[in-house]
Amino acid sequence: MNAPVVELVDTRKPNPKNFIEGATGEWEVVIGMEIHAQVSSNAKLFSGASAAFGGEPNTHVSLIDAAMPGMLPVINEFCVEQAVRTGLGLNAQINLFSVFDRKNYFYPDLPQGYQISQYKQPIVGEGTVYIEVDGEEIAVGIERLHLEQDAGKSIHDQHPKYSYVDLNRAGVALMEIVSKPDMRSAEEAKAFVSKLRTILRYLGTCDGNMEQGSLRADINVSVRRPGGAFGTRCEIKNVNSIRFIGQAIEYEAERQIDILESGGTVEQETRLFDPKKGETRSMRSKEEAHDYRYFPDPDLLPLRLEQEWVEKIRATLPELPDAKRKRFIEEYGLTPYDASVLVADRASADYFEQVAQGRDGKAAANWVINELFGRLRKEGLEIGDSPVSAEQLGKIIDLIKRGDISGKIGKELFDIIWTEGGDPEQIVEERGMKQVTDLSAIEKVVDEVIAANQDKAEQAKAKPNMVGWFVGQVMKATQGKANPKAVNELLRKKLGID
Repeated sequence: MNAPVVELVDTRKPNPKNFIEGATGEWEVVIGMEIHAQVSSNAKLFSGASAAFGGEPNTHVSLIDAAMPGMLPVINEFCVEQAVRTGLGLNAQINLFSVFDRKNYFYPDLPQGYQISQYKQPIVGEGTVYIEVDGEEIAVGIERLHLEQDAGKSIHDQHPKYSYVDLNRAGVALMEIVSKPDMRSAEEAKAFVSKLRTILRYLGTCDGNMEQGSLRADINVSVRRPGGAFGTRCEIKNVNSIRFIGQAIEYEAERQIDILESGGTVEQETRLFDPKKGETRSMRSKEEAHDYRYFPDPDLLPLRLEQEWVEKIRATLPELPDAKRKRFIEEYGLTPYDASVLVADRASADYFEQVAQGRDGKAAANWVINELFGRLRKEGLEIGDSPVSAEQLGKIIDLIKRGDISGKIGKELFDIIWTEGGDPEQIVEERGMKQVTDLSAIEKVVDEVIAANQDKAEQAKAKPNMVGWFVGQVMKATQGKANPKAVNELLRKKLGID
């Protein structure tokens, strides 16, 4: 849906790092977005039909969704609650009075001949989402959030002569979240969608599965000379991948710059992104609000909310990503980068907190980010599918801290648990993986290594850094079981290195 026309206000100072070099000088891209987020609800916005993804065509359809004569819409209170919850999570104004309107247009997968949406009086007003790109915090304004129905789906590839219509999605509740034109690069736009998806998942109001169409973006792109007046914008419809969002913006910005530098004029239009070709193509001329003949839906009364009800919802909000990131930095001593990685997914943040409970936060973060996340990416798994539980990983960290095993053996232990499972402490005992801390036993191996490498021992006195080579030989001889600190100290003493 097209949001009402509002006066565009430029809130960003030009930043040279975002400028695009053209043949006739520098250009700046201006980006605003309309995010369509499917409400996490079992039922549709105005009917009791299932809102579940998939299913045989036209099996999740009520008489209301099919626009049978005389069928009246009934508002789903839970969807309203989810919209308010999202608005609160976006630090936005909750409007206690809002109105549902009819947006009139004809398309085969819209059986009513109109979409029930909100126009001038949405349920949620202005808010803010904070993103970070290249170390800079950027405030992206939210213009509004409104509730509306999704349309059905037209299927064109199952018959050479006919198209089919599946109404399973028709009537599914959507939240359209409209940003202000505050983004100035593809990276900022990608960061905005990523952050917004994270917030929605923390709140539990949208699952954010872009591959299933639960979250998709309409991208408004224009270019201008740095600091100049806003240019003519083109809208790229229904982009369902963060990677594709970046590609679409970069292509469209270059396309508009080429037109302007050739003396042409950018036409306001709606375009589609072709991911196979990596380019946008014209879809239709850009509609304006008057083309849809909006008017209040006569079958639905205005929506009136009580402030007390809104406050009850506010009291149930979880700790959101920005607050959690700040706490991780302060409570666990994490770097801003590590904290950002951990809070990007709520399940990952919860896993980390279980591992870090009563332990060194930096060590826990290092193991979770480097070892666990690395292995999950390699295996194509989500955090919820991890073969290594938070309890098991915590025990590995405890064994290292106590000196029972070295960090190297800890990684071997992690691999064993990943593939075979089991209790870390029991595995260490049964497989003889415990670190050798007996100084006399370590000293014997150190003496043997030095005796076998007298020439290098003489060199080490002049080149103290060579002690690392000797440490490696001792660790190799003990199969990595010798305490590295004890090995280092004994070698320095026997080699005469201060």
